Formats: sequence, structure tokens, C-alpha cells
Amino acid sequence: MTYLDPLADLIRSCLPPDAAPPADSAALFRIYAVLLEAKGEQVTDEDVHNAWSAWMQSVDSSHAALIPFFDLPPETRAFDAPYAEAIREAARQIRRSSGHERP
Repeated sequence: MTYLDPLADLIRSCLPPDAAPPADSAALFRIYAVLLEAKGEQVTDEDVHNAWSAWMQSVDSSHAALIPFFDLPPETRAFDAPYAEAIREAARQIRRSSGHERP
């Protein structure tokens, strides 16, 4: 376990109840933890798709969604939104707990 695992767990805890992360996705959430560290509240749905694509390439390199974000149909792009929002919420929680919250 590294410093990324608690961040990955925090992101997972910020997902809405109806989100269904892929099975065996610990490595994916570690990549999302890197996005949290690098981009925080500025993370985009496209960033999440790119992270997912990097992970999916090692899981199923023939997956139909392994194309650039803006080439995906809108209904497929929508799958990335809850993960991006979970990363942004995790960033907000970290900011609040660190005492750097603006009044």
C-alpha cells in the first residue's frame, strides 16, 4: 500500500451510489489518484477517459471505447462524468480538511 491507495479509496467513496466501477479496478483508481494529485478540482471528463484508456489498454486492448474522448458518442462520454466529479469532490474534501478552505 502506498500514499496513492488512501486517495484512491477516497475517490471511490465519493462516487454516487449508482456508479458501477469495473471489477478489479484498484489500479484504475490509483491512476485516478494521480489525477487527483495532478489536477485536483480542475480534472475533466476527458482526463478521466484518458486515465481509463491507459488502464483499459492493459485489460482489454480491443475495447470499443479506446478512442479519443471527443470521438465517443455522448452517451459513452457520460460514463466518465461521475468519476471526474468524484475526483473533484475528493479534492474539495482534502482542501477543507487541510484548512485551506476560503471563508
